[in-house]
Amino acid sequence: MTTIGVITRGKYGKRLIETILSQTDLKVVSADIPSLLPDFIEEPALFLEKLNLNKDVFNADTIITYSMHPDLTPEIAKLAGKNGVGALIVPGGASRAPVSELDKISKQYGMYIEVDDICCTLKPNPAAPEFTSKFGSPILDIKIHDGKVVDVNVIRGAPCGSTWKMAEKLIGTSVSGAPARAGLLIQQYPCRAVRGKLGGIHESALIHKKAVEKPLISENNDINGD
Repeated sequence: MTTIGVITRGKYGKRLIETILSQTDLKVVSADIPSLLPDFIEEPALFLEKLNLNKDVFNADTIITYSMHPDLTPEIAKLAGKNGVGALIVPGGASRAPVSELDKISKQYGMYIEVDDICCTLKPNPAAPEFTSKFGSPILDIKIHDGKVVDVNVIRGAPCGSTWKMAEKLIGTSVSGAPARAGLLIQQYPCRAVRGKLGGIHESALIHKKAVEKPLISENNDINGD
């Protein structure tokens, strides 16, 4: 069975664990980093050692780390590489992860590393097939009847679980109003993405709006015989 390692930090990462366990049969192992960390950590290897993390997390096939600290994330990447982890996914964006350093670590250990501002932009990747086939940029199958949405099947959804919540609340929505409502529902979900500026939660809303539009066009064409 594929094992997904999740390194949490306070509230970050907990919802991902819940989503993996509720939507898949993947095994999850986790380790927790304190929510409050120094701005600068001079000796990250020693710092991590003193935290006494659950070392089983580094035996996972894929690790998602919510460390969100430019000093700790590279050290976590090195530990993952040394233990043969196939892929490391780093939410939180480049402002919290030194991308150039992570690129070097990726090449050194032959480990795929991806840094994302928001996890609903994550694309399928052969380095982490079991995870990225189910979680990331949303793909939906939507059925309509009499101009309304009657069923929404989430083929791939956001790791935070927002796609599944959105899908539940789209039932009964008019076809014409479904894409806009999808974007609104995503923004109402307590997502951890940045709010109040371009990108972040607004990008997530747009991604889901387009994810709803695509199958609706296909379903309409099938109904109309096009």
